[in-house]
Amino acid sequence: MIIGIGSDHAGFEYKEKLKPFLRDLGHEVRDFGTDSLEPVDYPRFIRPVAKAVAAGQCERGIVVGGSGNGEAMVANRVKGVRCALCWNLETARLGREHNDANMLSLGERMIPLDLALQIVKVWLDTPFAGGRHALRIQEIDQV
Repeated sequence: MIIGIGSDHAGFEYKEKLKPFLRDLGHEVRDFGTDSLEPVDYPRFIRPVAKAVAAGQCERGIVVGGSGNGEAMVANRVKGVRCALCWNLETARLGREHNDANMLSLGERMIPLDLALQIVKVWLDTPFAGGRHALRIQEIDQV
């Protein structure tokens, strides 16, 4: 799977740890930046990931910030993106199973790295349940 990844300065360290983790799982990673801990405005690095997912250039996207809130908000402004802000394994599982989330947002300042990696694994491995949830996804995408 091709996975786009992006962060601001507050999510940079986790982004850098996620890249080899994803590659070890057999995925191709496209890094949209940022490239350092120097303060930046997160929309500049999150929106391109979301656009790549929406355009089908990346099958999924992962964005990381301090809390993950702003990153999820930016991603969800792009038509066709359903970005789930996850902070535990259950939110990751339900984001995929019920919401068919094609993007994941994480907060580096909110959760330890080992949990972030577990969240990513659950999010990648959980299939969309379809059924009644598919109708809800259609309603989301009508906006």
